[in-house]
Amino acid sequence: MSEIVTRFAPSPTGFLHIGGARTALFNWLYARGRGGRMLLRIEDTDRERSTDAAITAILDGLKWLGLDWDSDWISQYERAERHREVARELVAAGKAYYCYATQEELTEMREKARAEGRPPRYDGRWRDRDASEAPEGVSPVVRIKAPHDGETVIDDEVQGRVSFPNKDLDDFILLRSDGNPTYMLAVVVDDHDMGVTHIIRGDDHLTNAARQALIYKAMGWDIPVMSHIPLIHGPDGAKLSKRHGALGVDAYRAMGYLPQAMRNYLVRLGWAHGDDEIMSDAQMLEWFDVTGIGKSAARFDFVKLEALNGQYMRSTDDADLHAALKAFLPYAEGGTAILKRLDEDVELDGKLLAAMPGLKDRAKTLAELADSAGYLWAERPIAPDEKAAKLLDEAGRAVLKGVLAKLETVSEWSVEATDSAVRAFAQDAEVKLGKVAQPLRAALTGRTTSPGIFDVLVVLGRDEALGRIKDQISTPS
Repeated sequence: MSEIVTRFAPSPTGFLHIGGARTALFNWLYARGRGGRMLLRIEDTDRERSTDAAITAILDGLKWLGLDWDSDWISQYERAERHREVARELVAAGKAYYCYATQEELTEMREKARAEGRPPRYDGRWRDRDASEAPEGVSPVVRIKAPHDGETVIDDEVQGRVSFPNKDLDDFILLRSDGNPTYMLAVVVDDHDMGVTHIIRGDDHLTNAARQALIYKAMGWDIPVMSHIPLIHGPDGAKLSKRHGALGVDAYRAMGYLPQAMRNYLVRLGWAHGDDEIMSDAQMLEWFDVTGIGKSAARFDFVKLEALNGQYMRSTDDADLHAALKAFLPYAEGGTAILKRLDEDVELDGKLLAAMPGLKDRAKTLAELADSAGYLWAERPIAPDEKAAKLLDEAGRAVLKGVLAKLETVSEWSVEATDSAVRAFAQDAEVKLGKVAQPLRAALTGRTTSPGIFDVLVVLGRDEALGRIKDQISTPS
């Protein structure tokens, strides 16, 4: 069997949206799982809408997702002369022709078709005419000579056998009047020249596949194996759009999702392997096949994504999650300053790592993890939030005074020792442990929720923890 070559071919007119990310993942898995190659082509022929910023966003998005590609990425725009060369070959072979129809004639054709209840199509008036009849001052387009009879069949790995009547395909344009190639021509030439064997893309390209097949046949080239995958819909069943929430991969990174969790979630949008929910990269590479992709649209569900991400957070090694959090911080509000502090303060960075077991059990995203870890780098005296402030009233400060006296006697600052001291105070004061832990948590973190209070005490360290308690005792309510 020859080497399998897939490609991901986004248009750089915006960010890498979630549907494109899934398409890239499917291409990556299919090629890599079979020892093949995945290529990257930037379809930047729309010069008005294509931007360098969008290209950078696409490349960054793929790298964040962990999807690499073989060789340098290819610019479709820079291959325009090769596209023109193929168009000229087709004309020379009698498979395409120059069309000199004016804009007025084309408008007249469309209006006549509508009046007669027909789809507006070019009527082929220059198909068999000699160029000597060309009117002066009209720059021609190049059109393919599409067959009028029969049908073009696409044997699609996902959609099955799909037939298109050739009469509906018409003599579409290959080269515009300014000499620039159309998308239809450029895609075929690029896929052929790049040696692409398998095309995996959205099912909105299924009609394009029929027209592109005509070009392949006209050139005598092999047609790649096609797989047209359903688009992604929102939870309401409508096509995924801005009203459903974030669409760009960069937005999901900024919301604190792990790339490995995103890969796992995306692969299951329209594809499944039995009842398996969580899959390693190795399992995805082994199991993935386009024949397992369903024909109906998948629904994007933030709740499921968040739950899956939470599972990945809890199962990730503390050191790896610590590194992931630091990589995320530049995307969080105020995170750049926090990252700078962590890089400069080895002790504080060590506290963050030490706090990871307690932090990751409560967080579903890196954003939540960073928020929960905020008590570590909070400046003294910390300002409690509204709920925590209510626990630090006169009664709460009285509890703090009593527990402070016990904690100050602790020589070996550990979870067991601080636990014992706090429980001893609760027993002496004849109050439930929760009545002690609540104001203590508020004093130490400024919040009413946090990792286990004894973990917090130990991670902060003796001096910092006792200092925070003293701050709140001396602060009037």
